[in-house]
Amino acid sequence: MSSIAGHAPLTPFTTSAPPPVAAAKARTRLIAIDALRGLVMLFMLVDHVRETFFLYMQVTDPVDANTTDPGLFFTRLLSTFCAPTFVALTGLSAWLYGQSHSKGQVSEFLLKRGLFLIFLEVTVVGYAWPTQAPAFPPTAIWLQVIWAIGISMVALAALLHLPRAAQFGVGLAIVGLHNLLDPIRLTADQPGYVAWAILHQRSLIEFGGAAIKTTYPVLPWIGVILLGYACGPWFAKGSDPQRRMRRLLMTGLGLILGFVAIRYLNIYGDKPWFVGETPLRTVMSFLALTKYPPSLLFLMPTVGTGCLLLALFEKYEDSAVMPHLALLGGAPMFFYILHLYVLKLIYNVALALYGPTKGTVFGVDNLSTVWIWVALLILPLYFPTRWFAQLKQRRKDIWWLKYL
Repeated sequence: MSSIAGHAPLTPFTTSAPPPVAAAKARTRLIAIDALRGLVMLFMLVDHVRETFFLYMQVTDPVDANTTDPGLFFTRLLSTFCAPTFVALTGLSAWLYGQSHSKGQVSEFLLKRGLFLIFLEVTVVGYAWPTQAPAFPPTAIWLQVIWAIGISMVALAALLHLPRAAQFGVGLAIVGLHNLLDPIRLTADQPGYVAWAILHQRSLIEFGGAAIKTTYPVLPWIGVILLGYACGPWFAKGSDPQRRMRRLLMTGLGLILGFVAIRYLNIYGDKPWFVGETPLRTVMSFLALTKYPPSLLFLMPTVGTGCLLLALFEKYEDSAVMPHLALLGGAPMFFYILHLYVLKLIYNVALALYGPTKGTVFGVDNLSTVWIWVALLILPLYFPTRWFAQLKQRRKDIWWLKYL
């Protein structure tokens, strides 16, 4: 959930006279980036509200296209765009940060920021999940998306020193070939188990009496952040916006069409799809993709769609909605922590009032209620996030704000 580009205040934060046209164009590109990040924050909110109030309706990875209700399937599908977009934009933001800093400074910041995110994952974020009961010390630790972004930033701190062609080569090799490693499954008594559980095998690590669950194995995410960084020069100051948008359009379409072709062949990149009892079930099977760790076929359409949306957002940069999305995307970590604790509060109040309505947990009967809660929460979450994003822009002298 990282936004590290040290850019000038965005349009909605500006209180002085308009800057020169060239500077305005430079900021415009960053508004599109923050706006895309803000949109996927809303997608994430949908998924986390679902996990809070529809927890009793568990989904597998990939989602079972034979048995899962279509509404639940496509609600879950919406969230698949979140992590790939965030990780890729983190790499891009690192490159933008490097336009005004040396590579050594960028590496140092990525290292510090990455370690800080890992710390947040196992402390503040770890206790924020709505149904997580407090325990000190914790008996279970889930290493999830904030952890994955943190580890990826630490890796990028070293990999950004590679030549750009090597960055593309290493990133593409990781993303495209890591599924060849799927057959490698280690057990806890085998050498290298812990490292492999962190890199590629979603598993359980016993440590100090706690069960550490590597929900987000990090190897594919390192490839994604590296590719995001390597694409940074497309956004260089003075670059042609039309050429950049064409590149994003062609990259996005290429990834999505490539996904369709490889997925249709059914020979590599994810678990096979099947022809279902109905055309809808067949489509669901085609779109049921592995997120933990993200398969090649999971990353191709999600990153591809992110490229298309980034081009679209830049094209319609003057739209009234862009500044509001950019505000959400300008303080993603604040929004992330805030929404988790708000959901935790609502869940525990509901549990206290109504008790466990679905087995051992509180839950709602209809998926439509999840969407109603999302709609109700957007404004209460938006205004505090806007305040914090504006604070970050105003108070550049408070150094620790950039870590949030």
